[in-house]
Amino acid sequence: MTDPRCRCLPRRAFLADVGMGFTGLALGAMLSQDGVARADDAAWSAPTGQPHHPPRAKSVIWIFLSGGYSHLETFDPKPALTQYAGKTFDDTPFENPLHSPVHDKRSRSVVPMKRDVFPEIFPMQVGFKKYGELGMEVTDWWPHLAGCVDDISFVRSMYTTDNDHAAENQIHTGRHRLDETQPSLGAWVQYGLGSLNDDLPQFVAVGGPGRADMRPSIDSHYLGPQFAGVPLTIGGADALPYGRRPADVLAEEQRGEFELIDELNGLAAVEYPQDEALRARIRSYELAFRMQMAVPEALDLSGETAHTRTLYGLDQDVTRVAAERCLTARRLIERGVRFVQLYPNGYSVWDSHAKLQENHAKLCPEVDQPVAALLKDLKARGLFDDVLVVFCTEFGRTPGVQTTFSGGARDGRDHHPHGFTVWLAGAGVKRGCIYGATDELGFHAIEPGHYVTDLHATVLHLLGLDGRKLAVPGRKRLEIDFGRPIEGILA
Repeated sequence: MTDPRCRCLPRRAFLADVGMGFTGLALGAMLSQDGVARADDAAWSAPTGQPHHPPRAKSVIWIFLSGGYSHLETFDPKPALTQYAGKTFDDTPFENPLHSPVHDKRSRSVVPMKRDVFPEIFPMQVGFKKYGELGMEVTDWWPHLAGCVDDISFVRSMYTTDNDHAAENQIHTGRHRLDETQPSLGAWVQYGLGSLNDDLPQFVAVGGPGRADMRPSIDSHYLGPQFAGVPLTIGGADALPYGRRPADVLAEEQRGEFELIDELNGLAAVEYPQDEALRARIRSYELAFRMQMAVPEALDLSGETAHTRTLYGLDQDVTRVAAERCLTARRLIERGVRFVQLYPNGYSVWDSHAKLQENHAKLCPEVDQPVAALLKDLKARGLFDDVLVVFCTEFGRTPGVQTTFSGGARDGRDHHPHGFTVWLAGAGVKRGCIYGATDELGFHAIEPGHYVTDLHATVLHLLGLDGRKLAVPGRKRLEIDFGRPIEGILA
């Protein structure tokens, strides 16, 4: 019997809460472990799954190239590097970038050293041409993407603050490794928006992260593990790690386990009839079972046409891995996955402290055709106005030649957080747009430069979300965490 003086708490719910009900005990433990059980906050309510304002995009494919591709040898070529090759910054007519007031502002080193102090200018390692109606400069290593520039918005004024590879986490979470950890962008998206397909996870990582210490790039931290990215293995026998029935468990045994869990969930629904959060959490556990059927179908590329397979480069050894991952991303988005974080290459392969020319000349062809094919395929299928594609890396490379920690080589560039290039295409962004710039030597992002959370804010804005309205009580966020949308590329 319910007494209004007891805040409508049923007797059986009270018994469960004090530990006398098995269902309450078991589910309470699960929720505690998952970080879901939180104190009520009268001024706060959980997201409803509805956007805060009319969205321009329904889903996101976030393509991340690990290791830091050189902006100078990709999408921001600088002829002055070749013109003044071998000279120091002081030997050029330009301001010495090491003396710029923004230099120290945009760099926080974990160790007491400055990795970017290489004043001897290193020439460009590849030629470039202008493409498209605006004459976008693209280097010769990207012939396929060069043909897509009229569909792309390039942002040449990005910067970050970590000068080491923890910047890979930083571009996804917005936080330097010396700061408190924050959830990743994909986790915020899943947390804020409802599901488009209840049989698939809403945040999927394809091909990465490549190491355990890069897990924050897809983690949900204090939002709870149900909002973390689900890594999928492409091209292997076990597409969903830990998602299949173990070989030593009979189908009848697993069915019995599921039936018991379903009964316990039913008891919980009786004990907590008004607890929406609990019901939502139970549904997330049920998702794991449904994924056993839905995920293998989504990852099965055998039904793709010969034209599509050729378009992506599935028939070529050089492009096969990235092609499989890009095509899988399209299939996941088609089936209702909200955020796909795509790693076309392995961990840190773009890191070019030495032999930059050899490194990029090998890696660019692996990615160029598959990514360009993804853009073309989305357009052909009428998805370009619904899907936002982001192409990025953790930082750029130094204009000066690296002379330390390079094994004596003088043919590479070090990490460079002060200025680099990313691009966006598809839903809600301008087509054929060049926004922002670095200085004549490609060192500093010219003001107003855009910190990585501005990229986050742009993605959230296009999905109809306001990051400030997603904030969780008791988890103070810094002003820089929210960023600001890059208005200059919005359509």
